[in-house]
Amino acid sequence: MKFNLFRRPQAMAAAEPTSAPTMTMAPTSAAMSTSAPETSGSNNTEISKNDMFEEIKSKFLNEIDKIPLPPWALIAIAVVAALLILTCCFCIIKKCCCKKKKNKKGKKGKDGFNMKNMQGGETHQDDDDDEGETGLTEEEKEEEEKEQEKLGKLQYSIDYDFENTKLTIGILQAADLMSMDSGGTSDPYVKVLLFPDKKKKFDTKVHKKTLNPVFNETFVFKVPYEELGGKTLVMSVYDYDRFSKHDVIGEVKLPMNTIDLGRPIEEWRDLESADQEEPEKLGDICISLRYVPTAGKLTVCILEAKNLKKMDACGLSDPYVKIQLLQGGKRLKKKKTTVKKNTLNPYYNESFSFEIPLEQMQKILVAVTVFDYDKIGKNDAIGKIFVGSKATGLGLKHWSDMLANPRRPIAQWHPLQPEEEIDGQLASLNAKK
Repeated sequence: MKFNLFRRPQAMAAAEPTSAPTMTMAPTSAAMSTSAPETSGSNNTEISKNDMFEEIKSKFLNEIDKIPLPPWALIAIAVVAALLILTCCFCIIKKCCCKKKKNKKGKKGKDGFNMKNMQGGETHQDDDDDEGETGLTEEEKEEEEKEQEKLGKLQYSIDYDFENTKLTIGILQAADLMSMDSGGTSDPYVKVLLFPDKKKKFDTKVHKKTLNPVFNETFVFKVPYEELGGKTLVMSVYDYDRFSKHDVIGEVKLPMNTIDLGRPIEEWRDLESADQEEPEKLGDICISLRYVPTAGKLTVCILEAKNLKKMDACGLSDPYVKIQLLQGGKRLKKKKTTVKKNTLNPYYNESFSFEIPLEQMQKILVAVTVFDYDKIGKNDAIGKIFVGSKATGLGLKHWSDMLANPRRPIAQWHPLQPEEEIDGQLASLNAKK
């Protein structure tokens, strides 16, 4: 009862060995052999094939009978197996077709181009495919981009005096600089320093509205020969801007341990794109403002500073603060605090008073600059801020709070900013007048 579907062919196979059919088939075969031998041979071959097929079929059905599963389970297994085989075949065919398509897209001539490059919004997967098709690594692509982006070139000279341990850098000229202004020109100048010593640096003169400036300026660094190996000469070309931050056009970096200082050097070098450095933290300063309207007296108290930039070789600074009273771009008065030696967190608590009538308070600006004192040479500015009715951000808020609370000292922390940026802002305010 179990496998009735499969027993019918078995019965037919069992009926073959009876004696009657053999007796009747013998004369027939003999007759056929006498009349047409070729036909009888082919019939015998077909019969033997049928017998083999029936025998294999019967063995297969007998093996199935031994399996302890219902017929529907066997049919389900067969269907699932067939689906798996079809799915695998479909995946293999699809993969082969996709590879052929990619190879066709990747084929292009020397001067040809790919339509992917003409479309925006490509995904990262497309970029990876393009890398595989073109065979370019990331470094090669960066080199191609640098070749396309022409920043210009710089001519310089290097000479070292072994007797006096002096390194002389000559900034001769630049050519084919990238235009940074709307008029298609730039206002270039070059900044020279020996990295990592950022304290001692030199700037050339600014050349207005040109892409091919001729500088012909020299700068001297006094450095012992044994210390030169760990330094890098950096020559950065900037575009000067009066009212905002100066933009870097490009730079030339030369590790000193790769230069033969036994003879003078004079050469051209292509500018490379400068690394976009994060804004350098210069520190913070806390000041207090107090105004008495009846007396027309403004009191500026320098309380303290913290986390100042390291300016000395020992990793410290000798900071002092300069206060300037400005009106219309002109300096009316200036005062200084004492110098605090070897510290990045100086405490002053020093007050300075200025007599200013109430009607003049809207025109006054107070600039506060932190300097690093140096016995030899120029004192370097660490950072600067300014407050007043024309200031912005904390500078304006602090000034407004002071005027809103007469006779009361109002203290506020201010983050120091680069001196050139603050000077640019002050010049912009004066230009608007």
